[in-house]
Amino acid sequence: MWIKFWSSCAGSVPLMTESSIRRELAAHGSLVYTNVGVSMRPLIRQGRDLLVIRTCTGRLRKYDIPLYQRPSGQYVLHRIVRVLPDGYVLCGDNCTQLEHVTDDQILGVLTALERDGRTIPMTAPSMRLYGRLWVGLYPLRLPVLRLRDWLRRKKRRLQGG
Repeated sequence: MWIKFWSSCAGSVPLMTESSIRRELAAHGSLVYTNVGVSMRPLIRQGRDLLVIRTCTGRLRKYDIPLYQRPSGQYVLHRIVRVLPDGYVLCGDNCTQLEHVTDDQILGVLTALERDGRTIPMTAPSMRLYGRLWVGLYPLRLPVLRLRDWLRRKKRRLQGG
């Protein structure tokens, strides 16, 4: 999931730089943005939900959704599916690839999302249940998602693209 930071209701908002993300978190302890990408569907709706990220202290827990930076510089928001002594294993809710992330890559953690004028904290029982179910169903979702991806690739090849 690419990160687009929210500053107004206008259509196109430029991506923040690393220094401004870190500066915003250091100055205010949080930032609010909307996302670009579908890796966290169905939880997060691309460009429609506002996401609240707060700085985190200490280790994160399974099912938390951290904002982290890949070595390529890309900012990503994915769910923790396993906590390791030296980091975390993460996966987007709409993804098949697992990714290893260290604590120093993590900038903050999703604490709430605003949907249709309503703020939903990630600590709400419905969100906690959703996270547990989504991670628990990963072995069942994995073949379905892989089949979907394979069918999309086949369709593109057949269409000549």
